[in-house]
Amino acid sequence: MVQQHFSLTRQNQVGARIRALRKGRNLTQTELSEKIGILQSDLSRMEKGEYKVGLDTLFKILAVFELDMASFFDDGAAASAEDDRQLWKEFLALDEESRREVRDFIRFKMSQRKGDAGE
Repeated sequence: MVQQHFSLTRQNQVGARIRALRKGRNLTQTELSEKIGILQSDLSRMEKGEYKVGLDTLFKILAVFELDMASFFDDGAAASAEDDRQLWKEFLALDEESRREVRDFIRFKMSQRKGDAGE
């Protein structure tokens, strides 16, 4: 019984991770399912934890998101890397004056941090 609960929990975690990655890349279920060669309804059930994600499907998903297996299962690191990529894209989309303001703000916050560490 405990093993079954663990399995269902992991299944839900995998599905939630796929959903988070998909949404982070602004992909619809239809778009992702087409990229990995499965039905949209199957992807929906995988994301909900109703279907197990086969290893072959997981490898296709990893390829779409350019992740290795370790990064996929390390939620913090992978999510952080995805957040960093998104933040960098947003920064690059800013005009030069806005970029300068962001850099100045970062320098200001870093100087505050150094000041707090000295107290």
